[in-house]
Amino acid sequence: MKQGPHSASAWADAAVIVPWTMYLMYGDTAILERQYDSMRKWIEFMREHSEDYIWNYKLQLGDWVALDAEEGSFFGATPTDLTSTAYFAYSTGLFARIAGILKKDEAAEYEDLYGHIVKKFQDTFFDGNGSLKAQTQTAHIVALYFGLVPEGRTEQTVNGLKRLLDKEDGHLVTGFIGTPYFCHALSRNGCLKEAYDLLLKEDYPSWLYQVKMGATTIWEHWDGIKPDGTMWSPGMNSFNHYAYGAIGEWMYRVMAGIETDEAAITGAGFKHAVIWPRMGGGLSYTDARHKTIYGTIRVRWEMEGNRISLLADIPANTGAAIRLDRAQRVVEDDGLCFRPGDGFMEAEAGSGTYRIVFEI
Repeated sequence: MKQGPHSASAWADAAVIVPWTMYLMYGDTAILERQYDSMRKWIEFMREHSEDYIWNYKLQLGDWVALDAEEGSFFGATPTDLTSTAYFAYSTGLFARIAGILKKDEAAEYEDLYGHIVKKFQDTFFDGNGSLKAQTQTAHIVALYFGLVPEGRTEQTVNGLKRLLDKEDGHLVTGFIGTPYFCHALSRNGCLKEAYDLLLKEDYPSWLYQVKMGATTIWEHWDGIKPDGTMWSPGMNSFNHYAYGAIGEWMYRVMAGIETDEAAITGAGFKHAVIWPRMGGGLSYTDARHKTIYGTIRVRWEMEGNRISLLADIPANTGAAIRLDRAQRVVEDDGLCFRPGDGFMEAEAGSGTYRIVFEI
């Protein structure tokens, strides 16, 4: 059925998220300059079709194929006005940052718009006690990951997410919107163990369930192939789909701890990196490489007992802040000087190879 001009949130927000992510990865503002007008048009389209900053225009797919959907439905239980407004805020916030890089005279307008959307989200979707009205995993995930939780209510929201996770015996029931950010929402908020537990689940629904069923790519549905070998459906059942594969980003950014430094004076693109691996899950080692425009960053950590050996390769003509959790005691530092940070210890390192040994 023809609906006229229309795009669904999350999917269409690629108009802003993709150029921003490419800028972070490569440090080249050309992609932002080329896409600036189209990004602004998407923000203005959402503003035009929102009602008092709530964006829920026409058909929205929401948390697509989430397992908390009603029987026979592809639409997850998280209300689409919540997910759509969350993305309205997220994309507007990113665009305000982009305007601050390219067109500072326009940044204030979109910072103001962002503030109005966030306030409306909080007033609409949180009750007077600071709890989310939508008691779904995805509602809590997007509120946490997109920075939409009211001041002073983060711990309450995290506890709510943990409670919903426990309700499912530690399993996710999220769809296309909630799943990519689930482990981030946990690990950013003091729940690294829960994030690893989620990653390493082997029974349905989980990533490793698919692996155990013979998958070599990520499926569109958590049960694209059922335990008895039958298919979820002969139609709309992709076995090479993007959404749930987003867990790979968490593995690079958190398990290996390879991150570009958005706040660096030198800008994005790994000219200055942050190396902050978070160990867990009973894993004995992680070894990761990321090819940047300056060369390959490699991070390998190996655990033996309570001692961890960390190897970091930093490309020529770049630098990195190497971070360790505050609870870790450095035994060998390869000449680095670790100083206390906000919840971590940090040492500045130039290009080269470093070996740090610490105990937990």
